[in-house]
Amino acid sequence: RKDLMVNFERRGWHKWKESDQDDWNIWWASVYSTKQVFSSDSHVRLGDHQLINHFPNHYEITRKDLMVKNVKRYRKELQREGRDTSVLDIVPTTFVLPGDYALFAEEYRRKPNTTWILKPSARAQGKGIFLINKLSQVRKWYATQWPGAVKVNSSDAYVVSRYIQNPLLVGGKKFDLRLYVCVRSYRPLQAYKSSLCFARFCNFKYTEDEDDLDNAFVHLTNVAVQKHSDQYNENHGSKWPLESLKFYLKTNYGLKRTNKLMEDIDSLIVHTLKACQAVMINDRHCFELYGYDIIVDDALKPWLIEVNASPSLSATTDADRSLKFQLINDTLKCVAPRQWHTKQARGSGHHHHHQPSSSSPSSSSASPPNFLQGSPSPLAQHGSFTLLYDEVSQQQERLRLRREQEREQSDRPRWSTWGSSASVSGREPGRRSMSARGSFRH
Repeated sequence: RKDLMVNFERRGWHKWKESDQDDWNIWWASVYSTKQVFSSDSHVRLGDHQLINHFPNHYEITRKDLMVKNVKRYRKELQREGRDTSVLDIVPTTFVLPGDYALFAEEYRRKPNTTWILKPSARAQGKGIFLINKLSQVRKWYATQWPGAVKVNSSDAYVVSRYIQNPLLVGGKKFDLRLYVCVRSYRPLQAYKSSLCFARFCNFKYTEDEDDLDNAFVHLTNVAVQKHSDQYNENHGSKWPLESLKFYLKTNYGLKRTNKLMEDIDSLIVHTLKACQAVMINDRHCFELYGYDIIVDDALKPWLIEVNASPSLSATTDADRSLKFQLINDTLKCVAPRQWHTKQARGSGHHHHHQPSSSSPSSSSASPPNFLQGSPSPLAQHGSFTLLYDEVSQQQERLRLRREQEREQSDRPRWSTWGSSASVSGREPGRRSMSARGSFRH
């Protein structure tokens, strides 16, 4: 929160006061506050000068059970269209409990020597997570979790996923990647990826020993879990910048495989967003900063663990603090209109409001700029954020390629047969058609 406030204040933005009522421009809200804003009972109507940092139903991608459901639905859509579905081999085999218990039990019996990980659908920071390798463990837990339940609230649901038992290790320790993605729109889809990514390491060396199956310091990379270990290093916070990891990978696996991994990660992010695009309410006043958690196996294949709607902005080290500050700064560059990023600000806002004196009167009661009018072409770069996917540009490129193909086909010589001669059409002006004895068979 401190880094948020400093970022806002450095722009000359002013904190919202109750006397301002609905006169605000940017609201960095919690998911709960967002739910209240967009609820049918709130009667809130956002103006063209207002932005909020969550989409109304952001949970379609950030709840583990809904994200899995949307990926499965998207896979079926691609299958119906005859398109390649291998791009969606990004989520380990997953079932939602209690509803899919029978399917899970069947899959377990088919592969009995597999370890599975259970997670609450709507919790974060490693809370409520545990591993199992026996079906009897699940039965016992199931009986205590939902004793005699006929209907279970969705907030109480769990997901059970095949555990990645062959993670890529560095120094014998398991890690995952935290990547930041800023989505400005879902229809059309427009997403940016930050270079401010890092790896989060476990404090204990990885082992598949059954005795350590419940050792969170071996299996869970969440900082909220690892910081309670007596081996936690407060200097680096068990984190490694992505550039350091890439250097390690290039040294040990080569440039080609490292680049392929990074391309696969980009594809994973884009297809996850596409999987939820159809069901996401695309309010033009919304943007989202997602925290993607991805694990890499020893074949350098990325797997999606989860997507966070409110990635932690608190810092554990000086380097972490600098990273989070820049992340917030670049996110605001990405989503807020350019004229807001001057220090000559007048006005008020919730959390912060900004009226540039160059484009509006200095009075706080003056009408704020209508920055949602029009859709200028997206910039390729906003600080650490690079344009990852722009649906409009993709559509324009596909249209351009299709027109080029049509033009090439129309320019090709066209054979026609008549009797025992073959002639070529599409000749240069002023030249006679060429004819040849014999026939041309199609």
